[in-house]
Amino acid sequence: MSVSLSSPAPAENQPAATPDLAWRRHIPALAAAVAGIRQASDAWDAVSDSFCDTDGWPVDEQGYEDGKVKRDAEAWRHVEVFLDHGPEVLAGVRAAARDADYVEGPISEDLRWLRGVDATLEHAGQLQREWDQILVLMDASMPGSRKLYEGRAQEERNADGWHYADELAIRGPALVRAADHLVRRADTEQSAHTERARVALARSASGPRGTLPASPPAPPAPNAPVPGRSR
Repeated sequence: MSVSLSSPAPAENQPAATPDLAWRRHIPALAAAVAGIRQASDAWDAVSDSFCDTDGWPVDEQGYEDGKVKRDAEAWRHVEVFLDHGPEVLAGVRAAARDADYVEGPISEDLRWLRGVDATLEHAGQLQREWDQILVLMDASMPGSRKLYEGRAQEERNADGWHYADELAIRGPALVRAADHLVRRADTEQSAHTERARVALARSASGPRGTLPASPPAPPAPNAPVPGRSR
């Protein structure tokens, strides 16, 4: 069956398949968490040498330990942001990425880092669950002990979590870049589809365009009088 050239193609009449990008709202939080971890690390690096001798050994052990405690606590706060928002963004990126994205293109390398981000979040999540269990045990075993020991236990948790914070500062940007690229691509494709649908609708509303009918023939001219002969 032939298709009229003036009619929109069938695909143009179909609504766009809008991907579920609800996870996009978490991207700014992850970007801020990466920046926060780096800031905590840079702040500590800027002063850590002042607590040590020329060989790198602490000469002010209390000041050195207090500085690390502050760094670890600040960094873990941003790790918790990753635990809250990272898994959903990871799942969204993997759902939106195409096979070709892993082979070549602007995010191919970033996508290869996602397995490392996944593992880091898994281990950090396990550390958080262990911390939650410690609090439960404190409350159950000796009422009131939580108030006495929670601070020290928290410092130990943060110290153990510094490794994961450092990993997220390195690998986390890959997740943010990949997520941002895929969201922008989906928006561009959706805009293009919407424009094609708009043009197709306008073309359809204008009606079919065929060959204009031929103009009617002009009426014959009246017979001119035959001129007489001169005498």
